[in-house]
Formats: sequence, structure tokens, C-alpha cells
Amino acid sequence: MSNSTINKTYSTDYEIGQDNLKMFGMDMHNPVFFISAILILLFVIGTLMFPSEAKSMLDGAKAWSISAFDWLFIWGANIFVLFCLLLVFLPVGRIRIGGDTATPDYSTLSWFAMLFAAGMGIGLMFWSVAEPVAYYTNWYGTPLGVTPETAEAAHTAIGATMFHWGLHPWAIYAVVALSLAFFAYNKGMPLTIRSAFYPILGESCWGWPGHIIDLLAVLATIFGLATSLGLGAQQAASGLSHLFDIPNEINTQIAIIIGVTSIAIFSVVRGIDGGVKLLSNLNMALAAFLLLFVLILGQGVGFFGQIASTASAYIENLLPLSNSFGREDSDWLHGWTVFYWAWWISWSPFVGMFIARISKGRTVREFIIAVLLVPTLVTLIWMTTFGGTGLNQAVAGVGQLANGISDVSLAMFHMLENLPLSSITSFLGITLVLIFFVTSSDSGSLVIDSITSGGKVDAPVPQRIFWATLEGVIAGTLLYGGGAEALKALQAGAISVGLPFTLVLLLMCVSLYKGLREEQKS
Repeated sequence: MSNSTINKTYSTDYEIGQDNLKMFGMDMHNPVFFISAILILLFVIGTLMFPSEAKSMLDGAKAWSISAFDWLFIWGANIFVLFCLLLVFLPVGRIRIGGDTATPDYSTLSWFAMLFAAGMGIGLMFWSVAEPVAYYTNWYGTPLGVTPETAEAAHTAIGATMFHWGLHPWAIYAVVALSLAFFAYNKGMPLTIRSAFYPILGESCWGWPGHIIDLLAVLATIFGLATSLGLGAQQAASGLSHLFDIPNEINTQIAIIIGVTSIAIFSVVRGIDGGVKLLSNLNMALAAFLLLFVLILGQGVGFFGQIASTASAYIENLLPLSNSFGREDSDWLHGWTVFYWAWWISWSPFVGMFIARISKGRTVREFIIAVLLVPTLVTLIWMTTFGGTGLNQAVAGVGQLANGISDVSLAMFHMLENLPLSSITSFLGITLVLIFFVTSSDSGSLVIDSITSGGKVDAPVPQRIFWATLEGVIAGTLLYGGGAEALKALQAGAISVGLPFTLVLLLMCVSLYKGLREEQKS
């Protein structure tokens, strides 16, 4: 789309990077870069000095957000799903991201691999076995209050797991991603969160209202990534201990964080083409191999019947689980669904902006189908294979899972040890966990780099290294200085940010539709 068309639609004089300061080889947006760096530093110091107090305060904020605003999280997520599905059928679905003549920068396979690896690949490795078994055995409540360890509990458990990893989280990501991609590539605005609010805020989005939106996005992203890196290091260390008897100690976990961060820095220096795309394609190939192995040996010819059962459980429970009123399973609702929705929303700036960066040239309809429907189908296959196999073992009383969940980080390995070649598949599982963390870290660093450089997509290499390093430093420092308690405090902080960002995303839907309608008329 030509500049004249852009200026005619939105007559802003703002230039990308006009508020930036160039120092130490970096191109830093003033004041977003500096305020976010200071707030992160103060948080880390405060958490290390007062770990118990920090965890208590942030846990209180998280509990208040989840209990008092459960309805907002639940119905907000429902609105995001409906909004995305409407865009598929409305005439605005024909609009192409980047203009009528734009072409995709990446093949469909590479595009999908990158968005899936950044979106929730690591979560599927961590929870695909643990979650349905937890619901079946009443580890922390059961969905809809079903009686645990019954046929109904098994059916509802796999349906509830799909609910948490299916349409709703991907709709949250799709709203943010499409908004950012549209306003950046069709309207010539900076690739940063504030740009999506120009139809509502006008020129104010370049001032403090926009600064606050971008600051929330940076904090949610860095806290979420650092938390996942720390918790992932614990899972990988548990796997190494389980497989090779390597002591699951703090030094092992720190070494894993250093290794992951080092590879992430190398990847982020190489950029999307030379780093993120390469690792994402490798990860998806390894994941497909592991999936096929478990499918054949864990499900066999019964897989097609099992996938039909998983799909029916998802569909049957979709509406009951999407309603927050009159529920008898309030503890389960708050501890699982509302927690997940807050977590996905707090991650949405990171995942959404990364998907936006790689989605130029796709139509709105193609974008929604690929970001919402295709990942849900892949998740259905993944959950049926891994979650279904683990659940079958728990129901049949086979192996460690017969006793329920003792350690979430070991659930997948406990499932694999009851299949042939468990040493090989467990090692492959550990490798996948680590590479998924690298892809999350390097893609997240590119996103934070873009926000804190005022929307630039080609910020200097030292700036990329700064944010990738900071993620590892935060995770390692909190893990070493405060242990799991400090990481949980960080996670509670990220979840708390999800509350105000839910309102941000609802406004983003309004702003995006206004922008799409104007584009359609022009």
C-alpha cells in the first residue's frame, strides 16, 4: 500500500523511532526502554531481598485478580473466539496484510512452525500428560465437579485439557497478532502494541497512554519468559536426573539456563531467518517424530477412535466450561481455567507480536484459519496421543501414573518409560523442551527489542543481546537467590498483569474492526 493511501487513512506525522536515543550501540525508545529496565531491576532486587514478602504480595494480587474478575477472563476469552470466527466470514476477511500485492515472506510450513513453537510448544511438552491425569485423579479438583477416577472423569479430563489448549488461547494470540500486523503493514505504523489503538486514541497513542500500554507489554513478556525459562530448567533437570541420575540441584538448573540463554543469544543475533526459523523447523521435525512414535506404540490402531473421543469430549464440554456463573467447581475453575486465561493473555503481547512479524502477505481469513483453527487441530492430535496415552496408563493402573501426579515435571517421562525405547524417547523429550525454550527466548527477545526500540524491526544487535541475556539473568538470579518461591512470585506478577491486559485486548478488538472497515471502504 502506498504512503499516500496510508496518510489519507491516518494523518499522523509520527515517524518510527523519532523519540529514540542512541547509546552504547543501541537504539532505545525514550521512555519505554529506560522505565521498563528500571522496573525490572527493582523487581528482581526486591524479590531477592524479600522473597517471602514479594511472593505473598504478588500471590495476593493474583488471587484477587482471579477470584474477583473470573467472569472478565472467561467472557473476555469467549469474545475473542467469537470475534476471530466472525472475521473469517465477514467481507473484511479478504483484506491482505501488507496490501493487495503483498506476498508471504515465509513458506506456509515454516510460518506455521514458528508461530506454533513460539505460541505454546513448550507448554504442550510440560502439561500434555500431567493435566488430564491430574483432572482424572483429583490432583487439584476435577472439571465441572465430576467424580474422580470414573469413566466420566476420564472423558471430561481430556475434554477440559483440550479446552485449555484449543480455540481460546489461540484466539487471544490471533487478536493481538492480527491487530499489530494490520496496523504495521497496512497503515505504516510502528510494530508495537500502541499502534493498534490509533483508531481509538489518535495521536495520544504516541504519548503516555501508549507508553503505559507498551510498558505493560514489556513487563508481561519478560516476566513470562523468565518464569518459563526457570520452570523449564527445573523440568529439564528433573528429566536428566530421571534418565541419567544427574543430581537435580540448583547448579544443574543454572547450567541449563546458561546453556539455553547462550544458544538463544546466538539465534537472536542471526535474526528470524538464520536463527528462529531454523530452530523452529528443527523442533517441529523432532516433535513430529516423537508424536508419531508415541502414537504408534501408545495408541496404535485405536488412535482414530481415541481422537474422535477427544474431539467429542471437547465439543460436549466447550459451552459448560466457557460459562463462569453457577459453577460448583470454583476451586478448579480459578486454579486452572482462569489461571490459564490470565497466563495466555499476559503472554499475548510476546506471541502476538512475533506472529505479526512473520505474517505479512496473508489475508485476514487465511491468517485466522492458520492461527486459530490449524493449531487447534494439531493440539487435538497431540493431546490425544500424549494425554490419551498417559490417561490410559492411569486408568489401567500402569506404571507411575497409576498413583496420580507426584511431580508435574516428570509426568511425560513417566508415560514414556512404559513404552519401548524409553531412554531414547525421554532424551528426545528433554531435547525438545530445551529447544522449545530457546525458540521462546529468542523470539521473545526480538519482540521486546521491537517494543523498546519504538517499533523498529531492525534494531542493533547489542540491543537483541541485552534482552536475551536479561531473560536468562532474571531466571537464573531468582532461581539461585530465591529458589522456586521467587519464580512463583515472578509468575504471580505475570498473571496479575493479565487483568489490565484483558481490557486492553477487548479495546484492541474494537480498534481492529474499525481499522479493517476503513481499509475495506478505501
